[in-house]
Amino acid sequence: MTEKLFYQDGYMREFDARVISCEQTGEKYQVVLDQTAFFPEGGGQYADPGRLGGAEVLDVQEKDGIICHTVTAPLEAGTSVQGKIDWDIRFERMQQHTGEHIISGIIHKKFGYDNVGFHLGSDYCTMDFNGPITREELKEIELEANKAVFQNLNVEITYPSREVLSAMEYRSKIEIEGQVRIITIPGYDVCACCAPHLAATGEIGLIKLVNMINYKGGERITMLCGYRALTDYEIKDENTKAISALLSAKEYEVADAVSHLKDELGSMKGKIASLRQKMLAYQAEEIPVEGDMTVVFDSELEGNAPREMMNLLLNRGAKVCAVFAGTEEAGYRYVIGSKETDVRPLCKKINEAFKGRGGGKPEMVQGSLKGEEVKIRAELKIF
Repeated sequence: MTEKLFYQDGYMREFDARVISCEQTGEKYQVVLDQTAFFPEGGGQYADPGRLGGAEVLDVQEKDGIICHTVTAPLEAGTSVQGKIDWDIRFERMQQHTGEHIISGIIHKKFGYDNVGFHLGSDYCTMDFNGPITREELKEIELEANKAVFQNLNVEITYPSREVLSAMEYRSKIEIEGQVRIITIPGYDVCACCAPHLAATGEIGLIKLVNMINYKGGERITMLCGYRALTDYEIKDENTKAISALLSAKEYEVADAVSHLKDELGSMKGKIASLRQKMLAYQAEEIPVEGDMTVVFDSELEGNAPREMMNLLLNRGAKVCAVFAGTEEAGYRYVIGSKETDVRPLCKKINEAFKGRGGGKPEMVQGSLKGEEVKIRAELKIF
């Protein structure tokens, strides 16, 4: 059994240990120590990174009480080695995990919901709860959680006996065998947990609930604590300032300014669409409608404009009208129509000639192809 130093002192950054075994697996090595301060992956939290001697610690896993460290270089069995935890990452994770206890405790007390899923990633933390929560309620939960932070409450760690435990009310995701480790944040949470935590809630700094989505009939909440919340604020503050400068609006008024800009844009799009319709009609009037086939190539036609152009020319008397939008380099989108001729054979013909694709009804087909305008026109003439 590996002695778990992280249970004795969650703030231990360095430690000395004896190498029990070292086995090579591929280009990596599996090292077992007599004791370790490295927290192994578990309970939704990744393993601590750091170093053992001159080797980098890539992963830490526990099985049957033995903790195995995956490292980048061999360590001789029987020798002593110094371990160093990556403290910045450890402390940041303790901020998230302690914050998770406060949020989960508040939600359990307020709604009776359980935390049925927890993931502490490298840049975010999510919690899954088995019941609905509104946006307004989420704001209330966040405010109450930060009150717990500002009170700087002691985070208590106890190992109650089975008799004491049987009389306690505490949260736990799984049935635990052996000694149970209880984390208590007075007034907010009592929970069985194996991970390192902060000594006091004030070290969390800030709890920010940044997102919530419906998930399996409940809610998945994304939380940022401490340094992560500060980083998130800095990014959003920088973006808000940039938007404020671009819109010449005060920072607290950028949402209103963007809304106003959106309304203006919508109005302008409507006017542009109306002008395009008029321009398309004028353009159609200038195109000669002669013979059995009217063909138009126009690189500036977008959206529904090719089909609208075709309809305008058919209304002017074109027997068959083919409109191509695009360029020889990028390829063409086409629409072909007629009020008196089945245009599907023509669609098949040009698709075969220019490796195009498309289809439709007897009165109209559409598709895409790539080829030279001169050759496409020549192919259409012999239809």
